[in-house]
Amino acid sequence: MSNAEQVRTLFGISLSHRPKWQQFFICSSGFFFGYLVNGICEEYVYNRLHFSYGWYFTFVQGFVYLFLIYLQGFTSKQMVNPWKTYVKLSAVLMGSHGLTKGALAFLNYPAQLMFKSTKVLPVMVMGAFIPGLRRKYPFHEYVSAVLLVIGLILFTLADAQTSPNFSVIGVLMISGALVMDSFLGNLQEAIFTLNPQTTQMEMLFCSTVVGLPFLIPPMLFTGELFKAWTSCSQHLFVYGVLVFEAMATFIGQVSVLSLIAIFGAATTAMITTARKAVTLLLSYLIFTKPLTEQHATGLLLIGMGITLKIVLDDKPNKKALNSSPIVNIPKPSKDKELLAQSDYVGEEEERRPLV
Repeated sequence: MSNAEQVRTLFGISLSHRPKWQQFFICSSGFFFGYLVNGICEEYVYNRLHFSYGWYFTFVQGFVYLFLIYLQGFTSKQMVNPWKTYVKLSAVLMGSHGLTKGALAFLNYPAQLMFKSTKVLPVMVMGAFIPGLRRKYPFHEYVSAVLLVIGLILFTLADAQTSPNFSVIGVLMISGALVMDSFLGNLQEAIFTLNPQTTQMEMLFCSTVVGLPFLIPPMLFTGELFKAWTSCSQHLFVYGVLVFEAMATFIGQVSVLSLIAIFGAATTAMITTARKAVTLLLSYLIFTKPLTEQHATGLLLIGMGITLKIVLDDKPNKKALNSSPIVNIPKPSKDKELLAQSDYVGEEEERRPLV
């Protein structure tokens, strides 16, 4: 490992000197745990309690993040990037969070989840245009992503028939969140790539600090700030659920940033899709919703897409290991070694100052 590379850790667990599969397992475990809890809490708050205040909840979550980052010992003195690096990233991040949470007022959680899962395609497309990345993906990755998207669309259409909470406004909001997500992951990867010394804590800290002010105008414009304050004041236990959700999501966010730094934005988007499928099934099991054949077909295509990527990504690595012969480099003779050493000594003598 070069000195320029950042020694990656995840909540005290070293990642840099571990094999790729261990890095993947550790980061994915933290990600799955954090966002499974997040999904259950969001389903409960939005669809059971009918508290649909996406911008305000994101605002509260941001302060919980800052407190947890402070407990991790990170301060602004440890930053390696200027603040301006995070302005565009923070605007996109907060817009994505706010629209995603706000869409739950018009979509039920599985429908929102499935729309968000399609972000792998826009993330891959946008990666070709982000300065510092200019990524090009192999053909099979696009096929895998298309299978995912078709499966998610099938599931969403089936969900629209079995669940009443599905509207055009919600689709427009979640589509806006998808556009922002296509920038988000690639911008984060570009920052990690251009400056490997960037840590996950710095990324989350700066994105939150710069991004919180972006949430105030939409809260004031929609009147959500005062409505949410009044509603939550009458049901204080909602703050407990929000804090618990934010703590779990914090673990998930830091794990996602670790995945982006190590594996890239598109691969991370595929991993998040797998997590969404698991969260989806839990949502149907916990909240007892009906599953149809169309749901099953959609989930089958999702599984095919993920399997295609995993299998074909693994083959080139095996071929590279099996087909790379060990080249025997002939050892130079002693006469050539002595000649080279004498030339090197002569060059050193010429370079010395005549003092």
